[in-house]
Amino acid sequence: MDCFCFYGSVGAGLSTKIWNLTEKPIDLQIRVGSILKKAHTVKPGKYKKLGCKSIYRTTMATEDGSLYMCDETCRPYVWVHERGESTRMVKQQYISIEDLRDHSDIRVCRDHVKGIITVQKKPRLDFC
Repeated sequence: MDCFCFYGSVGAGLSTKIWNLTEKPIDLQIRVGSILKKAHTVKPGKYKKLGCKSIYRTTMATEDGSLYMCDETCRPYVWVHERGESTRMVKQQYISIEDLRDHSDIRVCRDHVKGIITVQKKPRLDFC
């Protein structure tokens, strides 16, 4: 059974902490396709708590408050990159809304050997 948090399933009220374990601030950009909907800056050693249901409602609501009906190509996601490093690629460039639903902690770390940032996910133990 495939359950998505934004359809009112078990994961609807759950949130995820996205930790910045690098030495520089990171930007978490909430996007739908290439359109930037909202951005958060997370300082080193701090975290930002995000909920997949609130992201979906914020990014997919129309002016009258109803939700867009869309296919897989227009689902919201979180783009992760170091602040001021727009040309540097990261190992995993985005966090999907399913990652927010399925994981309780997501840690953004620096791999000093490769010179890139990486994303590590801790599975949610209390999920369907």
